[in-house]
Amino acid sequence: MPKSENQKLKLLILADLLRRETDEDHGISMNEILARLENEGIHAERKSVYDDIRTLEDYGMDIVSTRGRTGSYRLVHRAFELPELKLLVDAVQSCRFLSAKKSRELIHKLEGLTSRHEAQSLQRQVYAVGRVKSMNESIYYSIDMIHAAISQDKQIAFRYFEWTPEKKIRLRHDGRIYRRSPYALVWDSENYYLVAYDHTASPPGIRHYRVDKMRDLSVCSAPRLGQELFSDFDMAEYASSRFGMFGGTPQPVELRFAAHLSGVVFDRFGKDVIVLPGQDGSFRIHVDAVISPQFMGWLSGFGADAQLLGPPEAVEEYVRFCEKMLAQYK
Repeated sequence: MPKSENQKLKLLILADLLRRETDEDHGISMNEILARLENEGIHAERKSVYDDIRTLEDYGMDIVSTRGRTGSYRLVHRAFELPELKLLVDAVQSCRFLSAKKSRELIHKLEGLTSRHEAQSLQRQVYAVGRVKSMNESIYYSIDMIHAAISQDKQIAFRYFEWTPEKKIRLRHDGRIYRRSPYALVWDSENYYLVAYDHTASPPGIRHYRVDKMRDLSVCSAPRLGQELFSDFDMAEYASSRFGMFGGTPQPVELRFAAHLSGVVFDRFGKDVIVLPGQDGSFRIHVDAVISPQFMGWLSGFGADAQLLGPPEAVEEYVRFCEKMLAQYK
């Protein structure tokens, strides 16, 4: 490429040079800038580079210069500050629904948002207890496709699978195609769930599916169905009443907790839950919940510090659950 044509790239290369090589603590001298441009096949004079830097400043880049023999130029502010990037890297590294390969790719892209010097501090290992990485490499693109279907008001089609003890995929319903109308994505218990309308069920209704267990996902041409069910649908309440997104119909329950579990309760049900204090230091709450194995397992994890008070049929089901667990050890 002739040098005259390369001159058109000078401003872009200079901006990229400032982004990658400089930050608040690291600058680049004019001699280094000229040498880097020369390596790109661009012969530049100091005066033209001064003009380019002023142009970048007018564009909005916060460039600080220091004069003298050790003078340099530094880009001191960016769209993301270093602490913000560290937070994003930690979230990506510990996120369960992302595969290890996809996590590495995203972190590498995040490193490109700061200088190469600060990028070194982003290359750290986050140890997150209990977070097993997803084995489904396509989930990242499935989420994007579901968002696209929702924005386009289209149905989606997919196959749904489960893992066998032999670590093999087994398609549900003999590999039958699921056609659903997507309405929301919920992140619950470190997994992404699709909340959708199932018009093929009898009766039709709202269902949810783990996105990492979908495969062969595609957007259909047919418009979504079930809009009337979602017109005043409370997605947050739907998710909070289903422990581990286990299916079922929520029902009102009364629970008693020891006082020291108030933080746990607020984390699970929100701070708007009405708390009824007891004389022994405990407190009671009334919430809607699906009486599922996940819910009962969560409750039993608190031992004698938590108690299901009602309704009676829910208490009976919980007692049977506990007795069945105890029977394994007799």
